[in-house]
Amino acid sequence: MAFIRRDWDPVHADEWTKEDWIAIVLSPLAYIFLSIGTGLSILLLPIGFITFSIGIVLTILMHYVIDPKLKMISSEYEKRQREYLEELERKVRWEKKNG
Repeated sequence: MAFIRRDWDPVHADEWTKEDWIAIVLSPLAYIFLSIGTGLSILLLPIGFITFSIGIVLTILMHYVIDPKLKMISSEYEKRQREYLEELERKVRWEKKNG
């Protein structure tokens, strides 16, 4: 799967790419196959187990495609949040010392 990008930097991870569109297509398909497969599997129909298996494969594929991008966005957000809180803490300490 060389056409799926797995390494991201924060700037490019925040942009819309083909990986986002692949996830947009796979997500409802996985949900539909898992839902229908679960119902048919409860009824012990062989097609239910096949449908459920397809849903699992689609879910794993979706995770493979979009997870690296989401992890990069999340880590960048956490980094910015940490920097903001440190700056806020410095400002609060400054006001307490002067007040």
